[in-house]
Amino acid sequence: MTAKVFCIGFHKTGTKSLTAALGTLGYRVTGPNGVRDPDIATKVLDLANALVPKYDAFQDNPWPIIYREMDARYPGSKFILTLRDRDAWIRSQVNHFGTEVTPMRQWIYGEHAGFPAGNEDIYLARYDRHNAEVREYFAHRPDDLLVMPIDDSADWEPLCRFLGRPIPDVPFPHRNKGSDRQVRRERGEGPPPHLGLVDVAAPRSTAGGFLRRLLGRGR
Repeated sequence: MTAKVFCIGFHKTGTKSLTAALGTLGYRVTGPNGVRDPDIATKVLDLANALVPKYDAFQDNPWPIIYREMDARYPGSKFILTLRDRDAWIRSQVNHFGTEVTPMRQWIYGEHAGFPAGNEDIYLARYDRHNAEVREYFAHRPDDLLVMPIDDSADWEPLCRFLGRPIPDVPFPHRNKGSDRQVRRERGEGPPPHLGLVDVAAPRSTAGGFLRRLLGRGR
């Protein structure tokens, strides 16, 4: 049986690139999950345990927050900590999420820090603490943790060696880069900054109409 792979780097650390890479290697990947569940703090383990049997790999929230529980429940799993320069990371947080609140971010960063803009110090402290705790937790288990910066120099070799997979004959994927999003916005191909996610609880017609008006595609 293929070992489960838990990607436990914080969001905006190259999680979409890693998702694409794992997909190329044949993994079924899910995540993020439960972002807008108002009860995510109490339901997260039930959510995780329902999803793990259905997929091979797990990325973005809530997976970085529950790596200890997943390690205990699914022994033999592999864990990947994606990293990014902390200043670039917080800029990306603010640019992408702005003042949009989600229950997931309230759970991770604190009830009064559900959005990054204006809470940069809180976010950076949590980011640094998470990365340090992961390294400490796996300090004596080097075969179970891959620390992988996802930047322009990222390639297949460390990932494939860690997972025991052959290196694909395609370039390593780089997804959702800030510069790429800016180009798409300038071309009119994507939403403006801070749009974030439409509340899944909103009626479809309302959410769709809001998006069409915001993007200039309808009345």
